[in-house]
Amino acid sequence: MNPIVGWGLAFVALVAGWLNYGWQGVVMVVSAIVFWLLLQFSRALRVMKNAAAAPKGEVGSAVMLNAKLKDGMTLMQVIALTRSLGERVSETPETWAWRDGGDSRVTLVFEGGKLRRWELTRPTPPEA
Repeated sequence: MNPIVGWGLAFVALVAGWLNYGWQGVVMVVSAIVFWLLLQFSRALRVMKNAAAAPKGEVGSAVMLNAKLKDGMTLMQVIALTRSLGERVSETPETWAWRDGGDSRVTLVFEGGKLRRWELTRPTPPEA
């Protein structure tokens, strides 16, 4: 969800709480907002804890990761998907990479905090 929309809805809820129930309504809405923020924080901590337990920049299958990626995903969603922190390739544009045991590599480019393009690179097979 767009943060502007989310905070806009929170503001509308605060106004509705005030108009309908007075200060008790505002307290209830603020409690709901704090609860929502705690859920988001808890989710982020869980994702990062799982990622910290895995080798940096490694994924089980780069091909499967490539198949699951969608335009517009955030880095947090990708880290939750890979269960591993990526290796930073470049800062401008923000580029991260994950590889698997077969030396296949997925390189992801984020623009404005969203996944915009990615590329799967597979090793050349040895000639027989």
